[in-house]
Amino acid sequence: MDSEATVTTCYRHPKVECHVRCVRCDRYICPDCMREAAVGHQCPDCVKEGMRSVRQARTVVGGRVSAVPVVTYALIAVSVLAYLAELALPEVVDRFAMLGAGLVGPDGGHYVWVEGPYYGDFRAEGLVNGEWYRLLTGAFLHLPPTKGTFGILHIVMNMVALWNLGRAVEPMLGRVHFLALYLLSALGGSVLVLLLAPQDAVVGASGAIFGLGAAYYVVARRIGADMRAVNRFMGGLLLWLVISAVVTSWEGHLGGLLAGGVVAAAFAYVPSGRRRTLLQAGACLVLLALLVVLAVAKVSELTGGGVSQ
Repeated sequence: MDSEATVTTCYRHPKVECHVRCVRCDRYICPDCMREAAVGHQCPDCVKEGMRSVRQARTVVGGRVSAVPVVTYALIAVSVLAYLAELALPEVVDRFAMLGAGLVGPDGGHYVWVEGPYYGDFRAEGLVNGEWYRLLTGAFLHLPPTKGTFGILHIVMNMVALWNLGRAVEPMLGRVHFLALYLLSALGGSVLVLLLAPQDAVVGASGAIFGLGAAYYVVARRIGADMRAVNRFMGGLLLWLVISAVVTSWEGHLGGLLAGGVVAAAFAYVPSGRRRTLLQAGACLVLLALLVVLAVAKVSELTGGGVSQ
């Protein structure tokens, strides 16, 4: 007796007859659904499942590997947009620059800080007036074209440095680690300005960039890179720290360098394992808490014991 052969069809395309099975799930697949495997073919669903189970590559500090320095590009974009805002509204610099303590007079002018009470419509400005956001916003602003020693070169030099360092450091750390390093370096620079020069109005990404420079050195040593080029870079960075003290805020540069070095060391030298991310986050939080305590204590000192809210 003749028996009719069973017709087998693709599980994704029921109208397509096929005779090949996925080597993982044993379902029939048509030529359009076949995916080459080490042995035989797999279906698209099994390929996706296999990709999800593949262990994500990690950087030396445990971050996710990223070939494109997205955070670096984003930081440059934010800084450029902030600069355009400065050009359109010059008062942006006065409103958001890093400033520990200052006074605004009835004529709108800015005066040296003197602890109150004030007369003649003088009012406090800066962190002493509760403007805590200045600790970070100042790192995204730069000198207007007609101001300071550098003018427009201020943002140009900083963005070129960020472009070069960011493309080297971000792939070493991963995006999240890199962003944490940048922001804590910027904060460290602002806090040292507050501690040593509270009446100076400071703008610029230099503190954060010095933090990136410190991280570049620390991580390069950690991975056993050829240190000759790295040492030359660090020598130039430290030389610029000394020379720039004449015309820029060396406090911001040094604060960023120190904070960046501490964060990078925590990232690079915490032992790998399940708790590495937790320990790294804990180190960042400890540094953040220390910077906050120092800032609050200094503002309390400037205001005679009262911290503005």
